[in-house]
Amino acid sequence: MDHPENSAEYAGLQVNAGVAQPSIVNPYLSKIRKKRHKLYTSGEYVEGILKGDVSILSQAVTLIESVLPEHQALAQEVIEKCLPYSGNSVRIGISGVPGAGKSTSIDVFGVHLLENYGGKLAVLAIDPSSEKTKGSILGDKTRMEKLSVHPKSFIRPSPTAGSLGGVARKTRETIILCEAAGYNNIFVETVGVGQSETACHSMVDYFLLIQLAGTGDELQGIKRGIMEIADGIVINKADGENVEKAKLAASHFRNALHLFPMPDSGVLPEVRCYSGFYELGIDEVLKMIFDYIAKVKDNGYFQYRRNEQSKYWMYESINEHLKNDFYYNNKIKEMLKSTELDVLGGKMTSFVAAKRLLDSYYEEMRK
Repeated sequence: MDHPENSAEYAGLQVNAGVAQPSIVNPYLSKIRKKRHKLYTSGEYVEGILKGDVSILSQAVTLIESVLPEHQALAQEVIEKCLPYSGNSVRIGISGVPGAGKSTSIDVFGVHLLENYGGKLAVLAIDPSSEKTKGSILGDKTRMEKLSVHPKSFIRPSPTAGSLGGVARKTRETIILCEAAGYNNIFVETVGVGQSETACHSMVDYFLLIQLAGTGDELQGIKRGIMEIADGIVINKADGENVEKAKLAASHFRNALHLFPMPDSGVLPEVRCYSGFYELGIDEVLKMIFDYIAKVKDNGYFQYRRNEQSKYWMYESINEHLKNDFYYNNKIKEMLKSTELDVLGGKMTSFVAAKRLLDSYYEEMRK
């Protein structure tokens, strides 16, 4: 290929090297990353949490969510030291079908609560993850426009990462840290897809179910399991032409609740209508919640429920540790793939394969 610049007539041409271009990568990025990943001691974490330092609280929650053994060990130390300062909040679980307006409602409930009842509020929003990639857009915080900029609120969206419905032991441990940091009101939002409600009920003092009018659920008396654990039911979007539909749905829910036996709390769940978007009936919903809390504190059920929850999570923790110990066992790791292939190849049944793996695990434990 001919290059004209090499021709004799251009012999006197001089080409300058030009100005050196800076790297497109931020030269301070590595320093920032190192700073972000700096681990404090358990004492420093606890000191920061007790002072209400939101940054350190966030980092401690990240430790809880981490799967690294060293992070888990440090997180457990922090939780243990924070435990004496916890338990002084009202924990409210909020669930509902997708599209019921949970995030909008939490935003409005939270702002009204802070303005009328005072104190501080932590929102633990469980964001659905992709089953394939385990990724999450963590969009709940962006939908809580007022609460996300409120100086007395702390919003922590967490991906479910495929856990049971998204609410698990890590959320309960996060509640302990938030309480130690001075948050006397805790909202736990569930994904609203089945068994997550049961897990959420096992860590809150009040379980609120958000419903919509005209979905057909009220005609079925809705799903019996979730009706039995709800401490209160609210019908959202009771505005404009939908007001009458919401009132009709509320009466159907009340009728359905009367068919169930009286709850252990001794307080019959109430039903209210409200509009999260137009902020109608919000104070009535909050009054319903705090009236219930006052009643169960008086009759002793509040503390009884907390004790039962502690017992439940002790057994859940045992189950989780046993499961992790089994799968992280080196011998089991070696056997799993070949045993799986044997099952897929029809050489043995799933049950025989499971027994063989468990027998090998027990044998390893005896050594």
